[in-house]
Amino acid sequence: MSASNEALSVTAADLRLATFRLARRLRCVRVADAMSDAQLGVLMTLRLHGRRTITALAERERVTAPSMTSLINGLEEQGLVTRTVDDHDRRRVQVDVTPAGIDIVERTMQRRDELLIDAMQHLELTADEVHTLRDAAALMWKLAER
Repeated sequence: MSASNEALSVTAADLRLATFRLARRLRCVRVADAMSDAQLGVLMTLRLHGRRTITALAERERVTAPSMTSLINGLEEQGLVTRTVDDHDRRRVQVDVTPAGIDIVERTMQRRDELLIDAMQHLELTADEVHTLRDAAALMWKLAER
């Protein structure tokens, strides 16, 4: 049996507000203070999913191709990404994260994980509550990837 429209509506509002507040707290934690959220998002995408074209990155990050080109230009100037001509289509350019970019991503993710671990320890969550959060995270991934 599906949830009622009212239950979905209330849940959507609660989820939106909680996600927004948590995301805002997490965004404050980063290794490179001068780096924008968009730049960090691109580095994380490349670290997690590998080399991509600018068009594919723009679609994944939901920005225009010119905006992505600008982001990539800035990251390339900092030595955090490289561009290479596609082996199969010389007109296409592939973007890949450099070891310096990987380091920023990994250290930022570690700091953000530490913030969450600290918060969960402070709340003294039970094993069942931690399990519930893991289940919720899996559902949130499904929502995010839709």
